[in-house]
Amino acid sequence: PTTPPPNGGCTATYTITNSWQGGFQGEVRVTAGARAITGWTARWTFANGQSVTQSWNVALTSSGTTVTARNVDYNGRLAAGASTSFGFIGGWTGTNAAPVVSCTAS
Repeated sequence: PTTPPPNGGCTATYTITNSWQGGFQGEVRVTAGARAITGWTARWTFANGQSVTQSWNVALTSSGTTVTARNVDYNGRLAAGASTSFGFIGGWTGTNAAPVVSCTAS
């Protein structure tokens, strides 16, 4: 699911790229809006007991069910309309519904 960008902001799209019993691989694609951005933060809340155990191309932190993902040095600057992505491995119990991700540009 995607949240539309504010004027000049960014969007983030969450995709489950692989799934197995109790685990999954996810990807989030961050896309700059109508203006270039110098950094971004993507946030989402897991609703079904999911958790992140490993990530790449991102500075990722979790607090309870809330996940905050910030750009790293080499993928924060995006031209208007350009995108970057990061990935992660997670665990789940019950269901593994994709959350809505918000994106804030700087």
